[in-house]
Amino acid sequence: MASPAPVLSFDRDFDPQTGRAVSVAEGITRVTAPNASAYTFTGTNSFLLGHERLALVDPGPDDPVHLAALMDATGGRPVEAIVLSHTHRDHSASAARLARDLDAPLWFGGPHRLSRPLRRFERNPIRKSCDWDLVPDRTLVDGESIMAGDMAVIVHTTPGHCANHLAFSAGDILLSGDHVMGWNSTLVSVPDGSMADYFVSLDKVIALPCRRYVPAHGGPIADGPSYAAALRAHRRMRNEQVIAAVEAGASSVTAIVAAIYPAQPLPVRRAARLTIMAHIEYLEGLGLLAVSRGLFGMRISSPPPLRER
Repeated sequence: MASPAPVLSFDRDFDPQTGRAVSVAEGITRVTAPNASAYTFTGTNSFLLGHERLALVDPGPDDPVHLAALMDATGGRPVEAIVLSHTHRDHSASAARLARDLDAPLWFGGPHRLSRPLRRFERNPIRKSCDWDLVPDRTLVDGESIMAGDMAVIVHTTPGHCANHLAFSAGDILLSGDHVMGWNSTLVSVPDGSMADYFVSLDKVIALPCRRYVPAHGGPIADGPSYAAALRAHRRMRNEQVIAAVEAGASSVTAIVAAIYPAQPLPVRRAARLTIMAHIEYLEGLGLLAVSRGLFGMRISSPPPLRER
C-alpha cells in the first residue's frame, strides 16, 4: 500500500529582524535585507559564514543600509569571498561593489544563463531580474568542498529555479537558496528556470545528509527533507491539475490558470501563470500534453492516442 503524500504547510511566522545580525547556527549569521516584496517575502537573507575569517553568501540588493548592516556584522573580520546561490538581482545586485570594496573574489555557478534557448517570438519574462553581466572569479562545481572563510562547505548544483542555482551544505545544515523555502513554493519561470531540473534537484537535496534547511527568504525549516518531499508532492499535484484542466477543455495558459486558481487575486494569478507555464513545458516533454506555438501564443491539448502518433 502506497504511503500518503506528505502535506505541504507553509510557515510565514518569521521575524526577520531586518538589518540585525542573527545567529542561525555555529558559524552562520543571517542579516536580512530591507527588500520585502511579494516575491522576496520579508527580504533576502544574506549570510556570513565562518568564525575569524568569513565568506559572505548572497549579499543581496545594492542598498546602502543593508551594506552597512553587513559591514557591521563582520565585526572587522576579513571577508575572503563573496558567494552566490544564483544570479537573480535580489541576491546579487551588490556583489560586484562588495567584491571591489572588500577585495574579495566572486564565487558562483557561472554567468547567468537560460535553462534552454529562447524559442522564436519568445522573451524571458523575468529578464530584468537577472544579473547578466556578472562573471565569477571562480566557478563553483557540484560536489566540491570549499573554504567559506574558515568554514568547510560543500557545493551542490540545484538548477530549476534558475540554471546556475547552488545550495551549500555545512554538516547538518543546507543553505538552500531559493530552491527550497518554507514560506512559499519556489517560482520556476521558463526559460530562465526548468521544472524538469527542479524535480531532479528536489530529489538531490532530499537525499543529502542535511536535516535543517536555511533558505534565502524566510525562516529555517526544521525537517528539510520532509518539507522538500511535500513540495515535490505539491508540484506533482499541479501536474495532475494541469492535465485535468486540459482534458476538461482548457486550451490556453490563461484558461488553465483560471481553472486551477479560480478565486485567487490577480497578482497571485500572474505569478502562478509563470510556474504553470513551466508545468506545461515539463508535461509536454513527457509526452503528456501537446503544445503548438505561434506568433499569437500557444494552444495546449491532450496528446493523440499512441496508435495515432
